[in-house]
Amino acid sequence: MSAVIESVLVANRGEIARRVFRTCRGLGVATVAVYADADADALHVREADTAVRLPGDAPADTYLRGERVIRAALAAGADAVHPGYGFLSENAGFARDVRDAGLLWIGPPPEAIDAMASKTRAKRIMAGAGVPLLPALRPEDATETDLPLLVKAAAGGGGRGMRVVRELDALADEIRAASAEAAAAFGDDEVFVEPYVERGRHVEVQVLADAHGGVWVLGTRDCSLQRRHQKVIEEAPAPGLNEETRHALHRAAEVAARAVAYEGAGTVEFLVADDGRAYFLEMNTRLQVEHPVTECVYGLDLVALQLRVAEGAPLPAGGPPEPRGHAVEARLYAEDPARDWQPQTGRLHRLELHGAVDGGGTVPPGALPHGGAGGTVDGPEDGLRLDTGVGDGDTVSVHYDPMLAKAVAWAPTRRHAVRRLAHALQRARVHGPATNRDLLVRTLRHHHFTAGRVDTGFYDRHLGRLVARDDEEIVRLAALAATLADAAGRASVRDAGTTARLGGWRNVPSQALLKTYRVEPEGAELEIRYRWVRGEPAPLTEDFPGTGVARPPAAGRVVLDADGVERPFDVAAHGDAVFVDSPLGAWRFTALPRFPDPEDRTEPGSLLAEMPGTVVRVADGVAVGVEVAAGQPLLWLEAMKMEHRVAAPADGVLHSLPVSAGTRVVVGTTLAVVGPPEARP
Repeated sequence: MSAVIESVLVANRGEIARRVFRTCRGLGVATVAVYADADADALHVREADTAVRLPGDAPADTYLRGERVIRAALAAGADAVHPGYGFLSENAGFARDVRDAGLLWIGPPPEAIDAMASKTRAKRIMAGAGVPLLPALRPEDATETDLPLLVKAAAGGGGRGMRVVRELDALADEIRAASAEAAAAFGDDEVFVEPYVERGRHVEVQVLADAHGGVWVLGTRDCSLQRRHQKVIEEAPAPGLNEETRHALHRAAEVAARAVAYEGAGTVEFLVADDGRAYFLEMNTRLQVEHPVTECVYGLDLVALQLRVAEGAPLPAGGPPEPRGHAVEARLYAEDPARDWQPQTGRLHRLELHGAVDGGGTVPPGALPHGGAGGTVDGPEDGLRLDTGVGDGDTVSVHYDPMLAKAVAWAPTRRHAVRRLAHALQRARVHGPATNRDLLVRTLRHHHFTAGRVDTGFYDRHLGRLVARDDEEIVRLAALAATLADAAGRASVRDAGTTARLGGWRNVPSQALLKTYRVEPEGAELEIRYRWVRGEPAPLTEDFPGTGVARPPAAGRVVLDADGVERPFDVAAHGDAVFVDSPLGAWRFTALPRFPDPEDRTEPGSLLAEMPGTVVRVADGVAVGVEVAAGQPLLWLEAMKMEHRVAAPADGVLHSLPVSAGTRVVVGTTLAVVGPPEARP
């Protein structure tokens, strides 16, 4: 049965909603957005033809309420629903309800979603189809020789309900913790245990199938670089695979798709051991976050092909185009990797990747010129693409995942693509909360990554060096540039309209002036001294020997001459937050007041909430008056789709514990106070 889609509601938000809208606009299909109250002014809402409010802020009250989404689709006159990824995208019940409401479902059949929804059930189906699997283990049968082990939730994804176990005595506790987390995240507490493959690679295969028996296998993607079992950098094709392994992955993915009568876009995920053997992990019955790298290599618009399949048409005759070149994607998160990947919130003042096309905007999303019909696209010559759901001035909310954007680079070779993406990210303008941008740049330039030697333990081994602070002298140069730009800007405002810019003393150096900054996120404090020389702010020679101003600061740009080498710095201030961008790197400073508020203090040893969230549990045995050790977990705070462990900062006694499981907190709330034993309450 064929149908014609005239209007699509995207049951999602942010970047993926914009991505689907972009394809719909190109096809002449009307678009409908849904939004929670926290997203009332979001970019995807502003760009849709029609928008419908879902009252509330939390996903459980809005984007996860299938009946509300369906009512919104009917009210807006949509005739199809695209689920995006996350939220309800792999909910078979929602897919059935969409169809029962007379709407087209742009996704696989509910039966296929059901078959793959539980990882344990999926493994049984794959075993019957002959797809290779890791052996499941009964926890009670595990021995020391089986270590390490992986405890994994049967439902859901995104790293929730997963634990690596290296000591047998910890297995029971980790199973309980994973089960509790899975129940809270997915409403299903089932977990299973399997061997944990050290230095394994996470390789996936993109499939696309229609209702006429056609199945396309669109190559591999490597998604091994992960933090907390969540992907950070992805690329296509997966590097370093021999042809035998690559063909085996392709065959297994096609078998998996046919085993569940799959339709639409889906991804079959595998764990590839260092001996080249591949084992089925799961099948994601939706479009993946990392789908742009496949689009770039194949020159395809996967969303357009999803709509084509949903309308009942077969995939284009002749099969997919031949792949060309290499594509790499990096996920830009508002988070601090140096502090246990802690999510960040706040206003995003600016997000710009120079030369990149907008993957959610009005231009095609591909990154190379394949052209032609059937869902293929043309792309920009410079091979850069930015998919984002936020714009300048938007707020990064505590309610949702902290991903800001996906930066994608395509080039004829892997080396060129990796270098292009690292260069673009280093020179990107990202003004707002702390991000993982520096980590991404350093990762892309790490010799193991450039050589294609990656596995799921990469960040466990290399994180310390990748988050090391910049050289102090370079940071001081950036702070100097911020100081000089600030001084010049203030003078221009003060003296606007005057004839003699600084009056009768413009040629006389003044006494040293002082500006103080804190290096963010929460780094050291810097004092930068400067003076006025011939009407222009200049560094003190004794503080910055060999450094001067190459030309007068103008429009937020300062060019410093350091030992004969000119280095430009662009400075942007938003209140007390100062952002400095340069070919040397990018920095965020907080301008500190000369006289701090004496009342702005907290009790020594206080552990404060650094983001809004909910206390999900307190560690067993933790109570006021109990002795605790440095690093000992005290409680867990859930915020931005992740659990964050709050640990004792030092050996001592727990003096205060004003929160309990279920307590909602805001930034700055005291969670606990740890002090010396002699101050025992």
